Amino acid sequence: MADIEKKLTLPEDCGSVLAAVSGGADSVCMLHLLVRRADETGMCVCAAHYEHGIRGEESLRDAAFVAALCERLGVPLAVEHGDVPAYAAAQRLGTEEAARELRYKFLADAAARMDCRYIATAHNADDNAETVLFNLARGSGTKGLGGIPAQRGNIIRPLIAVTRAEIEAYLAANALDHVEDSTNAQNEYSRNLIRHAVMPPLRRINPGFAAAIARTAGLLRQDEDYFASAVHRFLDESFDGESVDCAALTALHPAVSSRAVRALWGKSLDMAHVDAVLALAAGEGLGYADLPGGRVRREQGRIYFKEPEKRTVTERVLVPGKALDVPEAGLRLRSFFSVYTGEIYGLFKTYCLKCERIYGNVKCTGRQPGDRFSPAGRGCTKSLKSLFTERHMTQRQRDMTVVIRDERGIAAVVGFGTDERCRPETGDRVLCIQIEKI
Repeated sequence: MADIEKKLTLPEDCGSVLAAVSGGADSVCMLHLLVRRADETGMCVCAAHYEHGIRGEESLRDAAFVAALCERLGVPLAVEHGDVPAYAAAQRLGTEEAARELRYKFLADAAARMDCRYIATAHNADDNAETVLFNLARGSGTKGLGGIPAQRGNIIRPLIAVTRAEIEAYLAANALDHVEDSTNAQNEYSRNLIRHAVMPPLRRINPGFAAAIARTAGLLRQDEDYFASAVHRFLDESFDGESVDCAALTALHPAVSSRAVRALWGKSLDMAHVDAVLALAAGEGLGYADLPGGRVRREQGRIYFKEPEKRTVTERVLVPGKALDVPEAGLRLRSFFSVYTGEIYGLFKTYCLKCERIYGNVKCTGRQPGDRFSPAGRGCTKSLKSLFTERHMTQRQRDMTVVIRDERGIAAVVGFGTDERCRPETGDRVLCIQIEKI
C-alpha cells in the first residue's frame, strides 16, 4: 500500500484536481488515493463522471455507483449523460473517437465550473504498455512509442507508474468495490486484444514488462523532446510565416526535416507524404505536392506551406510635394518637380519622369493583365510577366511590385526603372519620385 502511494504522480502545485471516475478499478483506486492525499495535504479533490449513453442499463448502473462512492468519500461530483452514437453519426466519427471528444469536453467544462486546476485520468502502467504496443503495430515513430505522458497540459495521470496488479491489490487491501465495463472483455477492440492476447505472454517473458516499457517510453519521450527543440530552432530561423528555404530544409538531418514538415503542415501526415515534400524540396523550378487537406508549392527555391493571401497594390494618385504611403508594399513615395541634370540614381531608388511626356494624373498601382514595359536604354519592350520571370520573382513579390502610371500607360516600374517614353534628357523638367522603405 505504501509503495503505490509513493508511485502516485502529481504536479508539485496540484492544489485542486478533478478526477475522471468511470467506476472501474483504475479510477476507483485513483480517487481513493487522491482523497487520502487530500487529507494529508489539504488538496481539493472533485470528481466527474461522463455517461456515454452506449451500454444502456449497465451504463446507468455505473453512474449510480460513482455517485454513491463520491457521496461516501465526501467528494463533489459532476455528472453528464451524453448520446455518443448520435454524436458519432452526426460528426461521421468512430464510436471511440466520438466518446473521447465528448468526454474530454465535459471534463474541461466541469473543471472550469468546479475551479479545478488539473484533470486526473486513471491511465496506468499497463495502459501505457498497451498503447506503446498498439502504436508499434501501426508503425508509429518515437512520438507514438513514447506512450502516455504523466502530464499533458492540465491533464495528469497519477497512476501512470502503477501497474494493474498493484491497483487490484490496493482495492483488495482497502475493501473497495468497483464496476466492470462488459465491453472490456470483447476482443473486437484492438486494445482489448492486446490486453488479453499479447500482454500475458510478454509478462511471462518478463514479469516486469509494463515497467520496462515505461522506461523505454520515457527514453523515447526524451529523444522526441530533443528533436522537437531542434525543429523549433529551425522554424524560428527559417519560417517566414508561409515558406522555408528548400536548401535549408534538405540540409537538416532526416530525423529533424521529417518532423519539421509535419510541424509546418500542422495536420497528420504519413511517411509517404513527408517523403513527397522532402523530394519536392530537393527539386528545382515550380512544383507541387498534394497532401491531405491541401497542397504545398515549390517556387524560387522555397517550399510554401501556406498559400499567401491574395493582395495587390491599391491604386492611389500621386500628388507632387506630398508623401504617398504604400503600406502593403512597405514603401513610401516622395515626389517633387526638378530639372534633370543627367545624374544616375543607383538601385532604382529615384525615378525621373520627363514632364512633357506625362499625361493626366500620375498613379501608383499594382500590376495589371497585359502590362508591357520598355525599360529605358534597353531598346526592347517586354511584358511585366516576362521581366518578373527573368528576375525569378515569387507570386507575392510580383503582386507587391509598385507600377507608376499616367493616362498613357506605364511610366516606371519600381525596381525595374523608367519607361523609355518618359526618359528625360539633361535640362528637361522632370517629376522625381523617390522610393523609401517604411
